[in-house]
Amino acid sequence: MAELKVLFATSEVAPLIKTGGLADVSGALPAALRAIGVDVRVLVPGYNQVISHLTPQQVVATFNDLPGFPPVRLLSGVMASGVTVLAVDCPSLYQREGGPYQNALGHDWADNAQRFGLLSRVAAVLGSSASPLDWHPDLVHCNDWQTGLAPAFLHFAPGAVPSIIAIHNIAFQGNFPPETVQQLHLPPACYSIEGAEFYGNLSFLKAGLFYADHITTVSPNYAKEIQQEKLGFGMQGLLTFRRDRLTGILNGIDTEEWDPSTDPHLAKPYSSANMSGKAANKESLQSKMGLNIEPDIPLLGVVSRFTEQKGLDLLLEIAPLLTKLPVQLAMLGTGDAKMQKTARDLTHLYPGKIGVVIGFSEELSHQIEAGADMFVMPSRFEPCGLNQMYSQRYGTPPIVHATGGLVDSVVDSSTATLKGGTASGFTFEDMTSKNLFAAIQRAVGMYHDKIKWDALRKNCMAKNFSWRSSAEAYRTVYLKVLKDRRSIIRSKS
Repeated sequence: MAELKVLFATSEVAPLIKTGGLADVSGALPAALRAIGVDVRVLVPGYNQVISHLTPQQVVATFNDLPGFPPVRLLSGVMASGVTVLAVDCPSLYQREGGPYQNALGHDWADNAQRFGLLSRVAAVLGSSASPLDWHPDLVHCNDWQTGLAPAFLHFAPGAVPSIIAIHNIAFQGNFPPETVQQLHLPPACYSIEGAEFYGNLSFLKAGLFYADHITTVSPNYAKEIQQEKLGFGMQGLLTFRRDRLTGILNGIDTEEWDPSTDPHLAKPYSSANMSGKAANKESLQSKMGLNIEPDIPLLGVVSRFTEQKGLDLLLEIAPLLTKLPVQLAMLGTGDAKMQKTARDLTHLYPGKIGVVIGFSEELSHQIEAGADMFVMPSRFEPCGLNQMYSQRYGTPPIVHATGGLVDSVVDSSTATLKGGTASGFTFEDMTSKNLFAAIQRAVGMYHDKIKWDALRKNCMAKNFSWRSSAEAYRTVYLKVLKDRRSIIRSKS
C-alpha cells in the first residue's frame, strides 16, 4: 500500500514558533504520524523565528501570481523530529517584530485576514492540481481558524484533494468584515449562510467547518460540548448538522520531555517503581516558592493562565479557606492583572502557606508537577488540556472541573474506581467555589490514607498519554475521508 501523504497546515509549530497548545500539537502530532508511516509535511508562515531556525533551507517553489497576495517563496527544511517543514516566505506579511497574531502592544495585526488568508491559499494550491511540487498530498489537514479558508479554496479548485479541519478552541474564529471576501479573492459563492458567512462577517473558522470533508477536535467530550449553545460559540447548529463528520480525538503529550525518571529540571528523579524522589522534589519546591518545609502538609500545584476561563478566580476566592484545611498552594502563571494582584496579596497574607510566581518558566512548571501532591485545574471549559496529563504522569493526581478533555483524561476517585484500578484524580460538576472546595477536601482526605493515596498515584503513572494512539486515530480518519471521497467519485462516474 502506498504511503499516505498529508499536508499539515498550521499557524505555529514547536519548537520553531509557539504561543500555546496548538504549537505543541503541531510539533508532536506530525512526528507521531511520521513514526507510524504517514508522510507528513508541515506548512507554516515564515515568521522571523521560523526562518532563522529552519535548517537546511531550500527554495522549492515560488508564487508570483496569487490574486490578492504579494509574491511568495516556499522554503523547505527539516525539524529535529525529522518532519519536513514548508515555510511560506513572505517578508511583508510575516517577518516583523511581535508575535504571530499580535504586535508588541498586544493588539491584533490589522492585516491578519491577508496573512492567514495567504497561508490558507498556499495550502489549497499545494493540495490541488496547480501545485508546483513533485510531492503531492492525499489530504490537507488544517488547524483552527488561521487555516480555515483552505477547505473553501480547495472546494472551488480543480483537482483538489479532500481536507479536514481540527478545532483546538472554537472560541477563536477569525471573523472579518464582508469586504475581506473580495480582498482575498474568495469565490463570491462562498459568502452565504451555506458557506463562510457568519452574522454578517466572513468567518475563517466557519469556512473550514462548512467545506472540510471532516472535522476533528481535541477530545471526544469537547466534540459533544461544541454542539451545544453554551460552548458552541454560535457554531453549534452547523456542528450538529455535520455531527456524522465530527470526531473527537484526545491529544497526547510528549512522554520524553515529561518523564519524572529522566527530567533534568527535577531535584531528584523518580518513577512509579521508586517514588522516594517525590518527597525531595516537594521539599525543593517548598523552598523555591517560599513555603514552610512541611512534608506532611498537602501541597497543591497550579500552572495556568490567570483567566476566568481557567477558573483561577474561584481558586483565589477559596485560598484563605484552603490554608485552614490545611494545605499549601504553589502557583505559576500570568494573565489578568487583577487576579495577579490578588495572588500576590495572598502571599503576604499567608506567608509560608501560599507561594506565587507571576510569569512563565518551563523549569518551574516541571518542578511544580513533580513537587506538588495534587494539581488543581478548575477550567470552566477546556477543549483538551495538557497539564492534567502531565500531572498524572508525575504521580500528582489532578483536581479538575468535569468539562472537555478533562473528563476524557481524568477518572474520578470513588470506591468503585479505586477498587477497579482506574481512579486517577478528582472531578467536580457545576462551576462553583463551593464545589471546587469540596473536591479539594475529598483529595486531602484521601491524601491522609497512605494506602489509597499510593494506589492512586500508581494508577496515574500507569496511564498512557503518548501521541501514538492519537496519531493512529487521525490516520483512521484520514483513510475514512479518502475512502468516502473515492466512493463519491465512483458514484458520479
